[in-house]
Amino acid sequence: MFKGSMPALITPFKDGAVDVDTLKSLVEWHIEEGSSAIVPVGTTGESPTLTHAEHELVVEEVVKAAAGRMPVIAGAGSNNTAEAMRLMQHAHKVGADAALVVTPYYNKPTQAGLIAHFTALHDCCDLPIIIYNIPPRSVIDMTPATMGELAKLPRIIGVKDATADITRVSHQRATCGADFVQLSGEDASALGFNAHGGVGCISVTANVAPRLCAEFQAATLEGDFAKALEYQDRLMPLHTAIFLEPGLAGAKYGLSRLGRCSDEVRLPLTGVTDGTKAAIDDAMRHAGLLN
Repeated sequence: MFKGSMPALITPFKDGAVDVDTLKSLVEWHIEEGSSAIVPVGTTGESPTLTHAEHELVVEEVVKAAAGRMPVIAGAGSNNTAEAMRLMQHAHKVGADAALVVTPYYNKPTQAGLIAHFTALHDCCDLPIIIYNIPPRSVIDMTPATMGELAKLPRIIGVKDATADITRVSHQRATCGADFVQLSGEDASALGFNAHGGVGCISVTANVAPRLCAEFQAATLEGDFAKALEYQDRLMPLHTAIFLEPGLAGAKYGLSRLGRCSDEVRLPLTGVTDGTKAAIDDAMRHAGLLN
């Protein structure tokens, strides 16, 4: 059910508030452009600075806008297990297809703590869970052995792996099984990730270049890595430019250049600098997105 290109959806703002109309138009655009699923209120959706009410609003509006035409994987992570349970239960109630749950940041739990946290979330409702392992942000790393233990639970179905270590795919295939859904969380290494057995990417760049990212992923899943490499060459400068500063700010700037939304972000993040804007413009031209 979950494979291919899945935008880690930005949350558009207008004068400081969530811009629901633009949010819905972005969902429609991603469906038209061939994205395989959509992932609201992850880090790229500025979940750390959304209120709980805004978080729930975004999930509900994205589910309504998708209307069963593409799966919705709702961000539902927290370093507070009880809060994550509540976010998962809300996502399940409004009709999301799965939850993306980050490893608890800042608390630095042990591997046993990770197992207890994800087991409690698994048991709180019937929503499938994709683990989000991103050591650079959460400061902890879920080991393949721990992931293998969690994969024994029927509703823990996959991982968004943002370690940028493509060998993890093979290690996790060994501990979790070949049917465990492995999704890259790092655009630049998604080609190698899929060559090792991954089946898709939860992508920041796909906010700006959804069709190119979808076609790139389709080529890898068809085993046409020569074609995929051509897409990689077109997209790599954009992967790099978007992440010169926080990726969501780069993605919002790119979308603003396409007339899709404003580049407004919430503090403590700020809009990208002029040098980064120029780099993103150049990369979008290289990819064929701007004249």
